[in-house]
Amino acid sequence: MKSLKVIFFGTPEFAKNSLEAIHKSHHEVVGVVTVADKASGRGQKIHQSAVKEFAAENGLPVFQPEKLRDPQFLETIQNLQADVFVVVAFRMMPKILFEMPEIGTFNLHASLLPDYRGAAPINYAVINGEKKTGATTFFINEKIDEGNILLQRELEILPEENAGELHDRLMEMGAELVVETLNGLAENSIQEKPQPKVEHVKNAFKIFKEDTRIDWQQNSETIHNFIRGMSPYPSAFTFIKIGEDEKFLKIYKGKFDIFGHEEKPGKLEVDKHHFKIYTKDGVYLPEELQLEGKKRMTIKDFLNGFQHFDHISIG
Repeated sequence: MKSLKVIFFGTPEFAKNSLEAIHKSHHEVVGVVTVADKASGRGQKIHQSAVKEFAAENGLPVFQPEKLRDPQFLETIQNLQADVFVVVAFRMMPKILFEMPEIGTFNLHASLLPDYRGAAPINYAVINGEKKTGATTFFINEKIDEGNILLQRELEILPEENAGELHDRLMEMGAELVVETLNGLAENSIQEKPQPKVEHVKNAFKIFKEDTRIDWQQNSETIHNFIRGMSPYPSAFTFIKIGEDEKFLKIYKGKFDIFGHEEKPGKLEVDKHHFKIYTKDGVYLPEELQLEGKKRMTIKDFLNGFQHFDHISIG
């Protein structure tokens, strides 16, 4: 089978798995482009991306341009004479760059395009209660996630799976799909096709902090899926009042019960054995949470820390 020369563009763990899969295949990685090292945390330590760490450990050339239009960077990439560029979880690329290789530049996206274009496809698939999702490889063009499809593969979303768990399964499947796409391009056996025209495309816009607050006015299943879809990151939150103090409370996991009631949605009932929050059509029962200033813990450990339950309410 023909071997392709590949330049890989990516940053996080999700991308690293695809890079590793290409490196283990018969294709040749001639360069890796990733984000610049960043200082983070209390000590402002310098951290490298997961992609850079893997590339460095395996002796792959690494490039970390501040600007993708930088003439010197573009010349360096051109001189590597790659057949194809592969992009996984990277920033938008200028046309002058993605049109450079002879075969083209393709991206791996964690959804069944055209649905869930955008930055958070895994989160929104779970939030919206989808039963299946998948991964798509497609040629990049000037529009976000709208290029011609190369390959797609479906994946069932498990009933109680959260976004983090689905992320890990899609990461593995996506890496396989990237290599399969390279093999197909090498043998000229893939017929690219335009994305289907859909009247109401489901979007997956970037999630901001204000988007992660739980709305207790909604029904129980909607709240349950929202919490699953935000777990473990960026995590869904509510406010809890302990006495006169209002604190931030993240909820990572729970279950729900549907029944008729006259209580106001958002009302909290709590004692040393139970913690339940009324919804529009029942109650939500948190199982794993994190109070502001504390570590993530089970509901049992959380309740063990309180003595006066009549002082607690949802803010």
